[in-house]
Amino acid sequence: MLMSAFNGTQNLVLDRRKFLGVAAGLIAAGVLPKNVLALAGPYAFKQGAYDVTVVSDGTLLLPLSLVGQGGKPEDVKALLGAMAQGDNAQFEASPLLLKSGSDVVLMDTGSGGNFQPTAGKIAESLKATGTDASAITKVIFTHAHPDHCWGTLGADGKSVFPNASFHTAETEWNFWTASDLASKMPKEMEGMVKGTQGQLAGIKDKVTMFKPGTEILPGINVLDTAGHTPGHVSFEMAGGDGLIITADAIMNPLVYFPHPDWKFGFDADHATAIANRKKLLDMASAGKKKLIGFHWPYPGIGMAEAKDGAYVYVPAA
Repeated sequence: MLMSAFNGTQNLVLDRRKFLGVAAGLIAAGVLPKNVLALAGPYAFKQGAYDVTVVSDGTLLLPLSLVGQGGKPEDVKALLGAMAQGDNAQFEASPLLLKSGSDVVLMDTGSGGNFQPTAGKIAESLKATGTDASAITKVIFTHAHPDHCWGTLGADGKSVFPNASFHTAETEWNFWTASDLASKMPKEMEGMVKGTQGQLAGIKDKVTMFKPGTEILPGINVLDTAGHTPGHVSFEMAGGDGLIITADAIMNPLVYFPHPDWKFGFDADHATAIANRKKLLDMASAGKKKLIGFHWPYPGIGMAEAKDGAYVYVPAA
């Protein structure tokens, strides 16, 4: 399952110094845009009882070969447009900050300092909103991939969010914390597994488990969107016609709205991921609900309109 999803992707975690040197050269040559190292500003809106702010953790470069598997590479590149940079594609990384009453909630903690040098910028983004890490009361994880949870602990091994409780899907927690997980993964993924396990071990005394179908906070329901990882979850927020926080259940709207059957190379279980992707798109298009995606073009908010057996992405911000 998860093992096959990572085959051939061992080069994802790049050496920081080498990456910055290569990126500078590509920018100078006009292959990468100048904003590849830039940080998007906070984007705020109201959803139900919550003040929601999209905060940037920076950007990630992923091999184009991971995106739109099942389609022709030239078609995928055309759909991505300016996001496609040579053999790679530049994706946003956008956690959410939710405030209601005394609750200050961060949904996913980003990459931290040991993943890709263009990411791990959550502290800077929170500062731009006037929010100190110590003010976070709850951290809710959509799943435990590095770009969503490696920003949990600092270099000293202590929580970056000292006053927060942590909340994760039980299935996701049990998968990643299994003592024999590393032995079941390809050798090149051992570092990723141990990195994630280290992050989770650092908060084990402050973590609360939840299951899909529950209300994790007033007006926020947990949706089962397994497939990207075994316990991946999305959330539906009340207010208006509703807002679905997709996380990585729909990696990119430009590719996967018109082609929901195409695969994404980091999905652990392709059949389940595709089925849940379609479920979210059906739910959103039928109910005229807004969608927001972690890696979508910033700030990542849009609508899905059903058309010819697929969907059209309509940016809403």
